[in-house]
Amino acid sequence: MNVKGVIIQGSSRSNGNTGKIVNFIKEKTGFAIIDLRSKNIGAFDYNFENKNDDFLPLMQEIVQNYDTIIFATPVYWYSMSGIMKIFFDRISDCLKSEKELGRKLRGKSMGMVSCGSGVELKKGFEMPFVESANYLGMNYLGGIHTWMENESIPNALKKGLNTFIEHKIMTRFNPL
Repeated sequence: MNVKGVIIQGSSRSNGNTGKIVNFIKEKTGFAIIDLRSKNIGAFDYNFENKNDDFLPLMQEIVQNYDTIIFATPVYWYSMSGIMKIFFDRISDCLKSEKELGRKLRGKSMGMVSCGSGVELKKGFEMPFVESANYLGMNYLGGIHTWMENESIPNALKKGLNTFIEHKIMTRFNPL
């Protein structure tokens, strides 16, 4: 079965450490990549004055073409990146002015990949992803924290990533 998935990368550097992790996951899954850095997405506002930026067409593309969405973000100040947070905030557009678009997220699957400067991820980091999936009626697949050592993915982490991909993402499409 062909997996229809996308990795949404929210980093200040497209080819940084998070980008290396994203490319590793793409190689294993065949998922498309959407780099939020290449999009013009304004902050959420209650008057929807930025409705003509890239957000709504991007959401249309996501809901029409993908069943699984993996959010990949660096850890900035113990939280998701600003560009990823803006994207999440703009999902509010899909709950207020674009409700039909928001309803199309129901039943889709979401996962999270963080990339930090070390092996530890502070407690609570994953909560916005879990709770957003719950609120939107999405299936939360889980998350994995990643890091680099000497500009490359450590072998032990590659094993962990492979397990995450095989057991959390791909098993939904290739049941035993």
